[in-house]
Amino acid sequence: MARIKRKSYAGDVYWGKPVSGFGDPRARLWILGLAPAAHGANRTGRIFTGDRSGDWLYRALYKADFANQPTSLTAEDGLELRDTWVSCVVRCAPPDNKPLPTEVRRCSTLLKREIALLGKVRVVVALGRIALDGIWPYLNESGKKPAFAHAASHRLNDGRLLVMSYHPSQQNTFTGRLTEPMFDRVFSAARTELARLRE
Repeated sequence: MARIKRKSYAGDVYWGKPVSGFGDPRARLWILGLAPAAHGANRTGRIFTGDRSGDWLYRALYKADFANQPTSLTAEDGLELRDTWVSCVVRCAPPDNKPLPTEVRRCSTLLKREIALLGKVRVVVALGRIALDGIWPYLNESGKKPAFAHAASHRLNDGRLLVMSYHPSQQNTFTGRLTEPMFDRVFSAARTELARLRE
């Protein structure tokens, strides 16, 4: 995917490798997306960086005090996440941004390793149905997977909170399926839950 460049980035050297998670390794909030964007993270080397989905995500995190700035343009732009880790189910940019089940399975070992390292997580935000489907087998839940719905939450057996959200893709944001207030509500819920745990 790094060989096919958008005209506006023709002079850029694309990262073109698997993209790891980013943020605070001691995070209590874990945000899980779909996959690196072909001209975002696949270009910059940092998840949700250099594309419109990242504009939405980091603006919302900044507003909820999970980030030190509202933008993420390059991997060296000074962005720091507070108490937050961001990653994705698939680690390489899939064709047409639609990962096949085989790609999800191939990346599952990385996802399992990440879960083991993120031992302090108390809130998991799944951005989209594929993120929910990808993480569900590793949450050690004995019950039925909850139906996907924006801003819906589900209390896991171990007490952690799972929150679902539409992915901030252009397909959702340009059509109005996802608005800024709707997206902000997701991270407000995460902030409220983490504040409750501190009491």
